[in-house]
This record gives sequence, structure tokens and C-alpha cells, in this order.
Amino acid sequence: MSLWKIAWRSIQQRALASAMTAFSMAMGVALVVAVLVIHGVIDQSFRRGAQGYDLIVGAKGSPLELVLSAVYHLGRVPGNISYEAYDELVNGQFAADIQFAIPICLGDSFKRCRVIGTTPDMFDRLEYMDGRTYAFAEGRNFQVEAFNEAVIGATAARKTGLKVGDSFTPVRGSAANRGEEQEPFEVVGILEPTGTPNDQAVFVNIEGFFRLYASPAEDADGTAEAAGTGDGKKKARRVVGEIPDEQKEVTAVLVVVNPNMIATRRVALPKLINKQLGIQAVAPSEQIARLLEGIVGNVQLILLILAVMIVVVAGIGIMVSIYNSMSDRRHEIAIIRALGARRATIMVVVLLESILLALGGGAVGLLLGHGLTGVLAPLIADQTGVSVSPIQFQLSELILIPGLIVLAAAVGYLPAVVAYKTDVAQSLISSP
Repeated sequence: MSLWKIAWRSIQQRALASAMTAFSMAMGVALVVAVLVIHGVIDQSFRRGAQGYDLIVGAKGSPLELVLSAVYHLGRVPGNISYEAYDELVNGQFAADIQFAIPICLGDSFKRCRVIGTTPDMFDRLEYMDGRTYAFAEGRNFQVEAFNEAVIGATAARKTGLKVGDSFTPVRGSAANRGEEQEPFEVVGILEPTGTPNDQAVFVNIEGFFRLYASPAEDADGTAEAAGTGDGKKKARRVVGEIPDEQKEVTAVLVVVNPNMIATRRVALPKLINKQLGIQAVAPSEQIARLLEGIVGNVQLILLILAVMIVVVAGIGIMVSIYNSMSDRRHEIAIIRALGARRATIMVVVLLESILLALGGGAVGLLLGHGLTGVLAPLIADQTGVSVSPIQFQLSELILIPGLIVLAAAVGYLPAVVAYKTDVAQSLISSP
């Protein structure tokens, strides 16, 4: 009988104890896999989400808060900068340093999806995730002159139920003009899934966004149109003409710098913008790296340590299980020894049993871990806009197999030594 058959028969004879120890190992490995996969995908998605532009310019304050709100649509909306500051940035002293810049306005929402005012360049010129360009699953991009047109992300379309041709009215982010009925936006395009936070956002023409906040008494022609102001009716307002620059504000500007800019000027550009314009310019990749390597990285490390501790405890459980079975298996070991098996053979059989239990539990844990990521994927996508797939693997998972073998060999060593030292004559005499 081969060593593998001997080890397998030994495991079968103790099926219940083997199943319990293997299940404990499976749960520990599942947690390790889930932590590695989810953190790896989120890390990759956050870093890729900050690609496509070099700088984010906004009001002074927390750089990380500016990046999270402008790029990932998370957290509270920071302060705004004047339209004059934006114009000075793109048409003034820094015009030669900038290839193009895309303004965005935040503050409104629709069915828990953030509404973002921007320009058509957002989808015509900006790239995402390693040079990919935006594409439309349905419809088209909104036009510069069409103030009430909108484009929605793939996840936002599913959550809101909006389709091409539908109209919607954003919920104002401030109490100003609350109760007024705003002119609705019309959906003209739905983006293909990108795997970025933009999937769960609604984008509207920035000029239409400005009209939501323009004062009715300050229209371009000095008049405001209102109707239905009687009791029980909401006021309807429509801004006509061009909005004065004095009434315009932008939350942030996504800047792509001139690729021909010299390296020293590129490095100094954020500080120059901060100093000369009195606003804030940050590199999103740097802020995300600090976030992931700091707070998120520490949380991931703690979760990983806890998961590894569960695996180690499961390994100790394998050792205890095999060790406790030695007294019941002395007669079997003595018979095998009497048939000619060497002490080293018995020791190898016990070690193989420990390794088989660990690898079996590890295989089940691998499947459970990826299954867990699949279960959590919709929740992660809805809350963060990050797409997680159960079939995504991380290279760090490859260390699990040799790690489990080493752990199983370590915890199986003590029972193997006990089997190695078994007295054949005494065991045959004392056992029936």
C-alpha cells in the first residue's frame, strides 16, 4: 500500500475530526483570500481612478478631501473657487503649462447619485485607466450649447432607472431657492461601464448647472421669469441669457499639463498655482498613495494579521487532532511497522496527513474567499463605485500553497515524532 493510500485511509477513519479541522483551515484561508482580493482590487481601482489628469485645482483646505470629492465623489463637497480664478488658470499666466483643463461643479444629487456639472471635454478628451477613452452604450455626449442635456454613468442608470430621453431635476445641495421648481435636464447618453467612480455619477452641462444657482433677479437681461406663485404652487424659474462670470463658481478643475513642459517646471507648478492664484493644486496620485499606504494599508494589515492568526489556530487544531489520535492508532502503526515499514515511513505518513488536511482546507477556503468577494461585490460597487469580480486573483495568493505546506509540516512534526517513537512490541501486546 502506497504512502498516499495509507494517509488517505487514516483521514477517512477520522472523517469527522478531519472535516472539522479542515473547515477551520478553510475559514481562515477564505478570510485571507477575501482581504487580499478586495484590498488589491480597491487599491488598483483607486490608483487608476486618479489617472487621466495630472493635477486637481480647487479651494484651499484638505488636499485629500479635494481629491476624494472630485475624483471618487466621496465625502462632503469642499469650497468653490471663482470662475475668474479658473479663467486665469487656463487662459492666463499658466496657459502655456496646461494642455487642457476640465471644470467640475458639485453640490447636487439625484436619487443618491451625485450630479456633476462639467463640459463635453470630460468624455471627448479625458482618458481613464491606462489611456482608455470613454464610450457610450446608448446615445451621445451632451453639447456645449445644449444647457439642459445630461450624461449618466452605467451604475447610475441602473440605480436611478433613467434612460435616454428621460428628464430629471437634481436635488439642490443647499437651502437656497429651496421649493423652486428648476428646469429639468434631459438624458442624452449613457456611458459604458468603466470600473471607475464615474459609473455612479450623473453629469450635466456646466452652463445648465450654473443656471440652477443663478439668482432669478440677476439674469443676463436683468429680469427673471416666474410662474405659479399662488398658494399651494411651487415657483417655476427659468434663467435666460448668459450667466455673468461673477455668479459662476467651480468646485475643482481637472488639469492635464503640457507634455512638453520641462521636468523642473512640472514639479514646481502646483506650488506656483497655490502661491500666485491663492488656490490649491494637488497631484491626485500622491494623495491616493498616501491614503492607501497609510490608513487603508494599516487597516488591511490588521485584517490580514487577524486572518493569518485564524489560519495558524486552525493549523494548531490539526496538530492537536492528529496528536490525540495517536493513542488510538498505535496498534495500526505497530502492524505497519511489523510488516516492514520503517520509522521514517510512519513519520512521513503522519506529515502527509497533516499536509493533506491543510491543503484540502486551503482549497475549500480559496473557493469560499472568492465566493465571498462575489457576494460583497454589489455592495462595494454601490458604495464606492469600485468593481470587484470573484474571478480576480492576486499574485500574493500564490504564497498560500507553500505557506500552508510549511505550516502543516510544522504542526504535524510533533505527532510525527510520537509515531516515529512508537514501541512496536509494547503496542502489539497492549492492543487487542
